[in-house]
Amino acid sequence: MKVSPAAPLSVTLLLVLFLSTTTYAHNITKILAKHPEFSTFNHYLTVTHLAAEINRRQTITVCAIDNAAMNVLLEKHLPTYTLKNVLSLHVFADYFGAKKLHQITKGSTLTATMFQATGEAPGTSGYINITNMKGGKVGFANEDNDGHFAATFVKSVVEMPYNISVIQISHILTSAAAEAPVAAPSDLNVTTLMAKQGCKSFSDLLKSHPDVAKTFAENVQSGLTVFCPTDGVISAFMPKFKNLTKDGQASLLLYHGIPVYNSMGMLKSNNGLMNTLATEGKKKYDFTVQNDGDDVKLETKVVTATISGTLYDEEPLSVYKVDKVLLPRELFKGTVAEEPAPAPKGSKKKKKSSKKGGADDVEDDDAPGPSQDDDEDPAADSANLNWANNVKSSGLFVTVVISIICVAII
Repeated sequence: MKVSPAAPLSVTLLLVLFLSTTTYAHNITKILAKHPEFSTFNHYLTVTHLAAEINRRQTITVCAIDNAAMNVLLEKHLPTYTLKNVLSLHVFADYFGAKKLHQITKGSTLTATMFQATGEAPGTSGYINITNMKGGKVGFANEDNDGHFAATFVKSVVEMPYNISVIQISHILTSAAAEAPVAAPSDLNVTTLMAKQGCKSFSDLLKSHPDVAKTFAENVQSGLTVFCPTDGVISAFMPKFKNLTKDGQASLLLYHGIPVYNSMGMLKSNNGLMNTLATEGKKKYDFTVQNDGDDVKLETKVVTATISGTLYDEEPLSVYKVDKVLLPRELFKGTVAEEPAPAPKGSKKKKKSSKKGGADDVEDDDAPGPSQDDDEDPAADSANLNWANNVKSSGLFVTVVISIICVAII
């Protein structure tokens, strides 16, 4: 067998390519989701779109703040775009694990934050001073904060050297520059927008419930995604809507809004459970976003709706048409805690109507309630599916690489 002179070089290049494609990116949202004490911080990383920016960075340190410390910041009622600048001070463009924090050369260092990277931070206001203090403490202070250390290191949460480090600090890091007012987007009238784009019936329902319409309007500035059933779908559903209590009607309408901006690309890449404007305490009122080829489907465990078009998509607002009314199981199939009664032996399930646009297409009154499997986390199922797909793709890639190497050697 004669080996081609180019074979060693080809093999080396292919192996480098293979190793580069098996690198897994971090996901700050999933990391923090395992630590409920940071749920508020995690939520606002998503609302301000910092989460996506963090995930794009290859080397990063995130200083997480627990819920109590976040409440102190939220009491200032800062606009979303100003809040983003403040939270940006908590994201360093360098890797700092617990060991590195306690072994800083000369005991003190300056590190750039994502606030500095925006270009909106005047002078050195986008830098954080990290200093080893007496008693083994590590202090953090904004560079323009006159040497006052606003926070100290609490613990390491997650370390993935030298990709991402998530640490907890005791208090909010802020500065006058970060809290300076930021221009907000022009006001958007959600109901007027929907009425002009084939969703007038849904818009009219919102107007008939002023408190609901107000909730939608108040969420626009901080980020809002609306799923709007088209006029024909609402018309077919009206008899069932009228049978709901006033509170039930309000919850159903709120169920069609997510208090976070989502572009179509974000919906496709962030499959999993979504809380809605109707979510409150034990009342989950959530649904699952799941890709189906090029389509994006919304699964409520009562119905599965498909996004059929985009009415508006410009941050901080996106409005999508859907082909069915989203039915929360809290209203139409009982609560999650309830279990369906066992069906009598020999009984047969009724088939759903295949007519499109009819009332039976929205809900099957004879369908069984949620089973025990319904209480499993759809997000976990989605994660397992994504993992399986990654494994399958990696296996295919390995096969191709091996085949090319064999050809090169021959």
